[in-house]
Amino acid sequence: MTQIPLSELQPGQVLARGMARALSELGLDSLPEMVLRPRLRADLMAIDRKGEIWIVECKSSRADFTSDRKWDGYLDWCDRYFWAVDQDFPTDLLPEGTGLFIADGYGAEMIREAPLSKLAPARRKALTLDFARAAARRLQRLCDPGAIPPGF
Repeated sequence: MTQIPLSELQPGQVLARGMARALSELGLDSLPEMVLRPRLRADLMAIDRKGEIWIVECKSSRADFTSDRKWDGYLDWCDRYFWAVDQDFPTDLLPEGTGLFIADGYGAEMIREAPLSKLAPARRKALTLDFARAAARRLQRLCDPGAIPPGF
């Protein structure tokens, strides 16, 4: 599998790539573009060995942040919620009570830990199964692109 050069990625994709690397170093496995429900898709969803679920939203600019006002809808779908922004982002725009990473295409540094707000057990189980199934489908598509119809 070939890696897409950073120069071919959109700014948010660059942040997501660096965040995925940082999450891996922190012991979390992540999936980009994780659909939580119709019209609600997390830039990155990550899970650790204990089953704690993080959501990271990548914002590449002030305009990107201000045009997307659905961020608080993610809070019901994770134990911890983080923002990932680049070093030039005006972090004073970001709400208190959320976590913060400064990221680039190669990694990220946690600036502020997100508070823990534990998911209900039934929602955790459903999200964990959704995460596992999404990961398996993506892997299958990479191994055999014609095996799974689009939309599944």
